[in-house]
Amino acid sequence: MAKILICDDQEPIRRALAQILELENHDIVEAVDGVDAMVKVKQTSPDVIIMDIRMSRMDGIEALEKLQVTYSDIPVIMISGHGDIEVAVECVKKGAFDFIAKPLDMHRLQITVRNALDRNNLVVKNKSLVRRVTNGKVQEIIGNSAEILVLKEKIKKVAQHDTRVLITGSNGSGKELVARAIHLQSNRAEKPLVEINCAAIPSELIESELFGHMKGSFSSAYRDHAGKFEQANGGTLFLDEIGDMSLAAQAKMLRALQEGKITRIGGDRDIKVDVRVVAATNKDLEREIELGNFRMDLFHRLQVVPMEVPSLNDRRDDIPALIQHFMVLYCNEMSIQERMFTPEAMDLLTNFNWTGNVRQLSNIVNRLIVMCDDMIIDAEDIRKHVINSGKIGTRTTSGLADLIDTFPNQGEFMRFVEEEYARQKGRTA
Repeated sequence: MAKILICDDQEPIRRALAQILELENHDIVEAVDGVDAMVKVKQTSPDVIIMDIRMSRMDGIEALEKLQVTYSDIPVIMISGHGDIEVAVECVKKGAFDFIAKPLDMHRLQITVRNALDRNNLVVKNKSLVRRVTNGKVQEIIGNSAEILVLKEKIKKVAQHDTRVLITGSNGSGKELVARAIHLQSNRAEKPLVEINCAAIPSELIESELFGHMKGSFSSAYRDHAGKFEQANGGTLFLDEIGDMSLAAQAKMLRALQEGKITRIGGDRDIKVDVRVVAATNKDLEREIELGNFRMDLFHRLQVVPMEVPSLNDRRDDIPALIQHFMVLYCNEMSIQERMFTPEAMDLLTNFNWTGNVRQLSNIVNRLIVMCDDMIIDAEDIRKHVINSGKIGTRTTSGLADLIDTFPNQGEFMRFVEEEYARQKGRTA
């Protein structure tokens, strides 16, 4: 069963498409225009999008362009009653999976949706294979400092057992890499590693994402939905930013950990799950307990083995190796020759104040590759593009800045999407 978003300003067309696709047991979400589609994508993370071109507020082509910025993995099938070859070519050039002219050939639509889902499944499988490569560039924990060697040894010991782990550390320090390393070195490595960012999902949706829901349990629940616990059965569930989980969801999480069973929203049947839970947070959970924002009993359930990831400022011996790692990675991606750092340049970077940790270092190495024309990156390049580049340097030090960077020249639009999302959330509360 896949989740399909149908975006068309005509309700009869939406319902006709929904009825056809529901016959194949797909979960249908509807949107009335491009802005509504952006909101629904943020809310529901569909597997495929079917999008009309001619709509008010924001047409399908403009919405397609916006989607390609941050949701390029989701196949978009464009439909239009004004279809011609020029429109079709334009849609495909802008990233559409396919174009179908109205009146729609429902048989062709079904085949196109299946092909889009097959493509999407290949993308997911490819990402899963990448995660299984323990010595790959993306997954390797780089460094041989005393702090990292201790961390690697702890990962090796913990991975052999199903013990729950609570990973702490500041933003950008690599908590997710530690969680994946634990999974990949465990006896669950051949089973799914399912990740969920608790801070990125609205509080009213987090329970559905974690525990699933039954058809009809709320207004947009068109089909039964398996939550992350069921998806991770036999494997590992990584709960990133656990400190941002709502208290209601925390109560259900506690039961799932205690009893090894969950109940879907709107369901009356217990579902047994065999899941290893690894959680991570950049918050002081003991302080959050004092403030009444986090349950003490859940904290103790999660923190069987505490594991703190050191900040980059606390492991400066690893900085040269990390710089070389990211240099090779980005130069290979860009198909260009690797740059070299002078000793003075390397010394400046080693002693830089890395408030954004490894994520900030990665961004700066990428920046230096792009901005420096010479094959040798020297101290003057570091002063110009890192130390004295206040505006850019500030942008790489916070999660908000990373988010803004994902939407180049689209700040006003994203604020509008957030306002629309908040408005719809208030309307459905």
